[in-house]
Amino acid sequence: MLAGAPPSDTDRERTLLRQARTGDPAAFRRLFERHATGVWRFLRDLMRDDAAADEATQETFVRAHARLGALRDEDRLGAWLLGIARHVYLESLRQRGVHVDVDDDVHARHVDAVLPTPTPEDLLLDRELEGLLAGALGTLREDRRAALLLRIDHGLPYEEIASVMGWSIQKVKNEIHRARLQLREQLAAHVGGRP
Repeated sequence: MLAGAPPSDTDRERTLLRQARTGDPAAFRRLFERHATGVWRFLRDLMRDDAAADEATQETFVRAHARLGALRDEDRLGAWLLGIARHVYLESLRQRGVHVDVDDDVHARHVDAVLPTPTPEDLLLDRELEGLLAGALGTLREDRRAALLLRIDHGLPYEEIASVMGWSIQKVKNEIHRARLQLREQLAAHVGGRP
C-alpha cells in the first residue's frame, strides 16, 4: 500500500480479522456483517429453508469465532467461512437421519420442492424458470450442488472451492462440469434446447 493511500477493502478485512482474534467483539461483528449474507445465501440454497439457513448461519459464525486462530490465510476468510457452513449443513443432514455419501456418483434422491406461485403476470416466466432451476438444483447430489453454488453464486475460483470442499482442483472442475450437464439435461425441455 502506498503511503497516504486509503486502505483497500482487503487491508481493512485483515485488520478486522486481527482485531477479532484479539477478542474485539466489534471487529468480529463487522466481519459477520460483511460475510453473513453470502453464508446465509449459500446455506439457503443448500437447505431451501430460510429459517434453517438462519440457524445454520448463526452456528457457522459461532464456530468461526471459536476457531479464528485456525485460519491460516487471512485473504481467504470468505472461503473458510463457506467451508464451515458446508460442514454445518452436512451435520444438519446427518442429525435428521439423512445418509450423506458425498463421494457416491449415483444420486437417486428425489426432492419435492415447493415452488413459489408467481403473482404478477409480468414476472411469471422468470419465476417459473427460477422455480424449475431450484427444483433441478435440488436433484443434484449434495456435494455437487455445493460446489456449483460456490462457483456460480459466490464466484469462488476453483482453488478456493477445492479448499472449501477438501477436493483436488481436478475433482472440483469435474463435479462442476457434471452438475452443469445434469442441469442442462433437466432444463432443456423448458428452455427450448436439447439435453
